[in-house]
Amino acid sequence: MTEPDNPMKPSLNIAVLIPCYNEEAAIADVVHDFRQALPRARIYVYDNNSRDSTIAVAKAAGATVRTEPLQGKGNVVRRMFADIEADVYVLVDGDATYDAATAPAMIRCLLDEQLDMVNGQRVTAIREAYRPGHRWGNRMLTGIVRWIFGDRFRDMLSGYRVFSRRYVKSFPSLANGFEIETELTVHALHLRMPTAEIATPYKDRPAGSASKLSTFKDGFRILWMIVKLIKNEKPIPFFSVIAGLFATGSVVLMLPVLAEFLTTGLVPRLPTAVLSMSMMILGFLSLSCGLILDTVTRGRCELKRMRYLNIPLIEG
Repeated sequence: MTEPDNPMKPSLNIAVLIPCYNEEAAIADVVHDFRQALPRARIYVYDNNSRDSTIAVAKAAGATVRTEPLQGKGNVVRRMFADIEADVYVLVDGDATYDAATAPAMIRCLLDEQLDMVNGQRVTAIREAYRPGHRWGNRMLTGIVRWIFGDRFRDMLSGYRVFSRRYVKSFPSLANGFEIETELTVHALHLRMPTAEIATPYKDRPAGSASKLSTFKDGFRILWMIVKLIKNEKPIPFFSVIAGLFATGSVVLMLPVLAEFLTTGLVPRLPTAVLSMSMMILGFLSLSCGLILDTVTRGRCELKRMRYLNIPLIEG
């Protein structure tokens, strides 16, 4: 029987993955806290071209430090998922804002319920930790994903997650920056993986640490990632909206032309009539694209699902 603070079996291979960029003020605390919470876990810090002493501080704290030269959190996560072999993966930001003590409960939930991802839902009353702009943006973007892909998460942009091996090794990461959290969430929702969300305390950064997230720039990048994921994973709804816009515009342009034709038998505004018919044709072409791409998407989804099922489930 294992100790109460580490309820997983001793043979379980756990890797804590910490992407970092200029976090010398926080990284030592993150490594220490996760060493206390998960004493048997291997802790990896992946530095992303830091200009401070992040690498030296992380090594001194006892982490295994590696580097990723391609700038952006998405590039770092892709590299970590490719490099590290483990049964369970804990992904957490290196800014010391997430509660390491929640990790055992998240892992236990993953194992007991045979899940593939457990998301850490941030809970805080500290204004500095979770700025109103970030909070509002998270709610809006999470709401869009919940509406399109499924209502299963309340904090899609959390940087604290626990994954199974079969999730990590079947995840075709394409994102470069902070939009990686959106891609992680939609991948699980689109393949209908078993998931859960656990509330975790969230605190402000330590002195000397600054957020790398730009409210508007990264917010628009995340929104653009959502649009691309809808196009790739839900082509019929995406192209149906475009077809509907073309069709509506066509009808609006054609109504006065048609009314004049019925009255006089003439079509004096021929360019308008041609434009209206062209827009209707484009609408039908858009709908056709959606129908064709839906078949392609189903094939891609089946291949991803088969890859996912080829990786054995780890039991705790």
